[in-house]
Amino acid sequence: MSKKEMLKEIKKEVLGFKESPLYRERVKKVVFPVIGEGNHDGIVMFVGEAPGAREAATGRPFCGSAGKILDQCLQEIGIERKDVYITNILKDRPPKNRDPSPEEIEVYAPFLDRQINIIQPKIIASLGRFSAEYMLKKFYLENKIRSITALHGTPVDAKAEYGVIKILPLLHPAVVVYNRGKKETLMEGFYTLKKLIEKCKK
Repeated sequence: MSKKEMLKEIKKEVLGFKESPLYRERVKKVVFPVIGEGNHDGIVMFVGEAPGAREAATGRPFCGSAGKILDQCLQEIGIERKDVYITNILKDRPPKNRDPSPEEIEVYAPFLDRQINIIQPKIIASLGRFSAEYMLKKFYLENKIRSITALHGTPVDAKAEYGVIKILPLLHPAVVVYNRGKKETLMEGFYTLKKLIEKCKK
């Protein structure tokens, strides 16, 4: 199967994922799961926490206020959105945009794990503390876990099934929506991302 076909299979499974604690909420509100989008051969995969209201309404990741900030950050380092892959750990929106529960992360994580192995990014940029913690635990790097403020912009080497990769924890772009003063801090992490991408291309 091609990457496109394997990712379509994941989408089909999530659409019918009645075992999810969020499935009933999705059906009740007539919204969509958010699987992911972007370059299936991209060097970089962005992993957020969960879809928001705008994302659930459209089925697209990071298309609301936080998505606009993400787009601005990418533009500032000369990267086009279409050249990266963007997804979340949870594929459905938690009610009222609350934090994802450990149980929800556990049931949705296998879909993300498969996406990683299909796309095989060289850099996984986690967005927010839940994503950072999941990634570090997934790659047996629990000893690296700190607050997201401390982790932000500090790359960590990890061993994926397909080779050595970099995990780059970043603040969630939503922090800038609520505090414009955080934009400079967020961009520092994206400049680190730019350097990592340049090294990967050499």
